[in-house]
Amino acid sequence: MYLYDDRDRCLLRERVRQFRDQTARYLEGDLPEDQFRPLRLQNGLYIQRLAPMLRVSIPYGLISASQLRRLAHIARTYDKGYAHFTTRQNIQFNWPQLPEVPDILAELAAVDMHAIQTSGNCIRNITSDEFAGIAPDEVEDPRPWCELVRHWSTFHPEFAYLPRKFKIAVSGSESDRAAIQVHDIGLQLVKNAAGALGFRVYVGGGLGRTPVIGEVIGEFIEPRHLLTYLEAILRVYNRYGRRDNKYKARIKILVKAWGAEVFGARVAAEWQHLKDGPNTLTEADFAHVRQFFTAPAYAAVDVAAAEATVSVCAAAERAFARWLERNVRAHRVPGYCAVVLSLKPVGVAPGDVTDAQLDAIADLADRYAFGEARVTHHQNLVLADVRRDDLPELWRALKAQGFATPTIGTLSDIICCPGGDFCSLANAKSIPIAEAIQREFDDLDYLYDLGDLTLNISGCMNACGHHHVGNIGILGVDKKGEEFYQIQIGGEAGSRAALGQVLGPSFYASEVPRVIARILDVYVQRRHEGETFIETYRRVGVEPFKDSVYAKAA
Repeated sequence: MYLYDDRDRCLLRERVRQFRDQTARYLEGDLPEDQFRPLRLQNGLYIQRLAPMLRVSIPYGLISASQLRRLAHIARTYDKGYAHFTTRQNIQFNWPQLPEVPDILAELAAVDMHAIQTSGNCIRNITSDEFAGIAPDEVEDPRPWCELVRHWSTFHPEFAYLPRKFKIAVSGSESDRAAIQVHDIGLQLVKNAAGALGFRVYVGGGLGRTPVIGEVIGEFIEPRHLLTYLEAILRVYNRYGRRDNKYKARIKILVKAWGAEVFGARVAAEWQHLKDGPNTLTEADFAHVRQFFTAPAYAAVDVAAAEATVSVCAAAERAFARWLERNVRAHRVPGYCAVVLSLKPVGVAPGDVTDAQLDAIADLADRYAFGEARVTHHQNLVLADVRRDDLPELWRALKAQGFATPTIGTLSDIICCPGGDFCSLANAKSIPIAEAIQREFDDLDYLYDLGDLTLNISGCMNACGHHHVGNIGILGVDKKGEEFYQIQIGGEAGSRAALGQVLGPSFYASEVPRVIARILDVYVQRRHEGETFIETYRRVGVEPFKDSVYAKAA
């Protein structure tokens, strides 16, 4: 992972000093709210329903054991003993006290972490594939490119106050695990016919009030031109993006209004002033960043012996066999694998983790994964470099900490925003709906029979739970002060990104599990052998699901 130097650390210390002074002046009444608000936002601090919320950046989801331990300390000392991992590979503290936030930022800076630009109208945390660097289908490791974009975008003076927030994701694999088509800019590492590396550039994607799938405006941008091309996009947006209406201020609205062809032409024209300029990347730039993303010291593993060890345990322990099937992923290095730690046990808000669990994850990362972990877009964690012969021992350790729920990729692996329990923007609660669904569908055999299926829940139209791109999406809505839930199906966040279609009128919270059951009944009855839920939906369309849900409910 990227290692901070003295310059980076000096910058963070100065930022903390500045915000400590700004916070003190605000609390003393010397800094008005309208002036303090943008300052706190660009330091990651929101005012939520019950307390401030501090969002901490985890660039491209990569975190060290020492950083995990510091997060555990912060949760114990300044919060209520837990934290929450988000869909954008960040972590949030829901109960910090405003006077103590500068102290928290100082604690973070001590381990090369910060909350800079995790909120506000600026370029946010750069996200990527949680299996970057180890995925067998990878074209190129995207993490060095994420770091180059992060360096370029952090404190960029021209883009500190954009019309709205701005999100960039980078994928380096054939399978898109970074949801690049629903970002303001999505970057796909590709190779052309000659085998040269470049970027396919998607622009104008996003969810929220107006969900849009991004469109390609650059089929093949050479790596050395990446930053100048991004700068051209941001300049066009910064100049022409709507500032009179925050609901129409995102780049997706501008791209949709102009059309991708016109927007791309404007970018190309702007690029002519920037191409081959000071931000053109050099081999020295590439080499400097790549040195931080070298492979760990993998041992030579006797693959046959390792597989024998795993097979013996799987035969003896059915629970281990299920976990092996659902929570373990392939690795490009023989004898190694990636392990997904589930943060979705029934009764716990998806993505929540206690201070003790953070310490435990740090210990497990040190023991089994070269001292590193990854945050996923599904609000889980990954140990990316685990020896296969360590799997039985690791599984037992994970079981003891509550991380071995064998449901990754199933209906119960729910993405869920904090909802009305915490967020001041939410129309309805999300966490109780997730728990009700998990309790209703707690039969592992049934979940495994359903196969791969994503279910995403958002408490409002801001779509922090990415409900638009869930195979099944649930949106909390307010009707005259009562909480209702709108159901949609057919969404997907991967390479075949698609937006779900609303089934019809919304439902009371108590009705949601029954509605989900009827949707699943249609899938089970209509699917062909080997079909996933999304494949069946694409073949039969929305009407059979709608008929089942509403005809029987009448």
